[in-house]
This record gives sequence, structure tokens and C-alpha cells, in this order.
Amino acid sequence: MDRLSEQAQAALDLLPDREVYGTVTKILGLLIEIAGFGNTISIGSIVHLCPEDRPRVPCEVVGFRDGHALLMPFGTLEGIGLACKAVIQNHAPVITPDDSWLGRVINALAEPIDGKGPLRQGGHPIPLKNKPPSPHERQRMGGQLNLGVRAVNSFLATRRGQRMGIFSGSGVGKSVLLSMMARYTAADVSVIGLVGERGREVQEFLEDDLGPDGLARSVVIVSTGDEPALMRRQAAYVTLAVAEYFRNEGKQVLCLIDSVTRFAMAQREIGLSAGEPPTSKGYPPTTFGELSRLLERAGPGRQGQGSITGLFSVLVEGDDHNEPVSDAVRGIVDGHIVMERSIADRGRYPAINVLKSISRAMPSVLNEKQNAIIRRAKQIISTYEDMAELIRLGAYRKGTDPAVDEAIRIYPQIETFLTQHKDESTSIEEGFQQLAGIVGMGG
Repeated sequence: MDRLSEQAQAALDLLPDREVYGTVTKILGLLIEIAGFGNTISIGSIVHLCPEDRPRVPCEVVGFRDGHALLMPFGTLEGIGLACKAVIQNHAPVITPDDSWLGRVINALAEPIDGKGPLRQGGHPIPLKNKPPSPHERQRMGGQLNLGVRAVNSFLATRRGQRMGIFSGSGVGKSVLLSMMARYTAADVSVIGLVGERGREVQEFLEDDLGPDGLARSVVIVSTGDEPALMRRQAAYVTLAVAEYFRNEGKQVLCLIDSVTRFAMAQREIGLSAGEPPTSKGYPPTTFGELSRLLERAGPGRQGQGSITGLFSVLVEGDDHNEPVSDAVRGIVDGHIVMERSIADRGRYPAINVLKSISRAMPSVLNEKQNAIIRRAKQIISTYEDMAELIRLGAYRKGTDPAVDEAIRIYPQIETFLTQHKDESTSIEEGFQQLAGIVGMGG
């Protein structure tokens, strides 16, 4: 009964005590101007356009010009014309997640799209553009989180509350890697945001990659590439808001967004439409500020709360790992996982380049023996790859260098260790035992 009372009170709090509205004065592409609203709205306010005989169209205020508010829609503009009524929502955009959302697939408006009926609303509203906890209130990162992937658990150990970027070009396997982590993680809950995803791949991801067991302890937020820029951007905000709800409940949350690049592209589209000047590669200045605000929301919670371990994929344009979004994200997160097309081309999945990848929290979370195993494995990989061209050409003569001879003998076993099928899971302890045996440090 108390829970029902909380939900009823939360619903009543969101009901408006009055209705403020303006009218549409201009429509140019996806940019709508309204007037007659007084001083009741600001950047980020939600406005509902009310055409006759059609459903309302939610919009967001993205700027002001000559005393008019500039809006962009979350949907299509069919039926919207001049003098159309525009009702202003008088509270900040919020969602009210609930534990019953686990196993559900929702859109960027927190509406169900899986055909399983309506969502139960919780009693604690979470702002979509929530602020992260104050730095001095946050706990420190926790112990290592098992992600089920050998290459990540060993070479890129990730702590609870850490944020990692996964950098790769298109078609290199980052979505499959994310699904493996979501399915096999030791975290309590997975919150997965598919931002700008191909529509045909969503069902394949849910059924083939994530699977029924993975979905049962996940909330999936979907915004496909054909949806308006506001929907694609908001899908990322909803993903973090849902993750924050579970963190506030004391749970360990794995938050995955695929991809942060499409979030940045949506923000670029919104910023340019609102009249912002393009700067680096066409991205307006607000894009990089929004990236920081989004990614900083992940991490450890306050005392007594859980933590959000963030894994954010970055679609590297043209395989250039120094393009603006990649460079910005790399400076925000606590480590980066680099996936390379050349590794995928030779059939090794996940195609992680362990020498170019780094986890900034790794040395402190592993013990001395584990760190020694990783150092030795990386030394062997580095020695082999430095001589790889000569070895392939047959120009290296066996016996010339004992370290290279050892690398030639052990390297294929390390490659096998780094190769993992998406239906296979390996714990942290099993992974280090296997790697120790390969590099001659077993026992």
C-alpha cells in the first residue's frame, strides 16, 4: 500500500496546476518558432504541439531568437501549421523507473516498445539531465568487476564504478563485445542504450547477442537511426537516468551505450539547427560539454549507494582514432579499449589490441602476481609484433635472439587466449590461471 501511495503521489506531483501555451509562428525544416509564452520557458523545456484531430507532438526548446522560442520535435510534424497551439510543460523532464522495468525494452520517451504492456511507474522521479554526485560525496571505485571476457578481465581489469571507452570502426565487433559483457557480467543490473542503432539489428541484438538470460536482468533503451535527433540524444539521457535509479537502490549497475558518437552527432544536428557555429569537424562547442555532462553521471554513488560502471562505445570515423569525438571521450573516461580492423580481418574476435588499450585503474586492483603476469604477456606480444614483418617474410633466422624465439613459440597461444566466442564466458580467476600457464608463470 505504501508503494502504491508513493506512485500515486509521484503521478500527482507531475500534473500541471495551470496550462501555459503559445502559438506556432514559423516552421523551417525541423525548427519551429513559437511566440506568446511569456517568461515561462527556458532551454530544455518541453512543449507539446497540439494539432487538431492528431496526437500531440512533444518538442524541446533548443534556443531563442528575436523574442521567439526555437523548438525541435521528438516526432514528425504532420498536421502542424501556423497558429497551432503549443502547450508548455511546467516541470523539468523526468522519468520514474521501477524494478519491474527489468527485462523491458523502451524508447527515448520511456515508453514500452516490446509489446509486453504498460510500464509500472516508480515513486522517485529521476531528472533526465541529472547532475552527477558532488566529487567529495562520491565513494571511491570498488574492486574488479567480472565482465566475462578474458581479454578485458586480464589485460584491462575494470573496477566497479569505472568508465571505459570502446573505440572501433564500423563492423569490427564492438556491439557483440558489449552484449557479451552485458550477458556475463557479475553486476546486479545492466542498462543498455542503443543510440542511433540500425532498426533491423535491434531484435537480433536482443535475441541472439543478449539472449533471454541477459535481457531478464537488463533494461534496454532503443532509439533507431531514422528517429529525430532529439530522440537519439534523449535515449542516452534516459539510459543514464535508469542506471542512476538502480544505483540509488544500492545496486551495482553496468551501463552500456552504443554509441556515444551517434549521441554527439545528434547534438551536432541540434546545435547547428539552433544556429551554433561549427568548430572542430562541424561539431559546435556544446557537443563536447554535453559529452562530459553525460559521461560524468556514471561512476560510484554516494555513501550507501551502489555504483555505475560505464562502458561507452565510440564509432571511430574513418578508423581515425584522433578524430574530435574519440579524442574528447578518451580524455573523459578512465581507460580505453581499442578494437582494430586488422585484427578482425585475421579472424580474432574480440578484435582488441591489448598494447594500445589501457585501464587507468588496473594496476591498483590487481595483486603483484597478476600484474607480473600481464607485464610478461605484454612483453611477449610486443616482442613478436616488433618482428612480425621479418617473421612473415622469413627473414628472421631462428636462434638470432632468444627473446624473439620465445615470442614466436608463445604468441600463438596468447592469440588463442584472446580469442573468445560470444557464447563463452571466463571468470577472472580462470583467465589468469590460463594466461599464467601460457607465459610460464603457473603455480
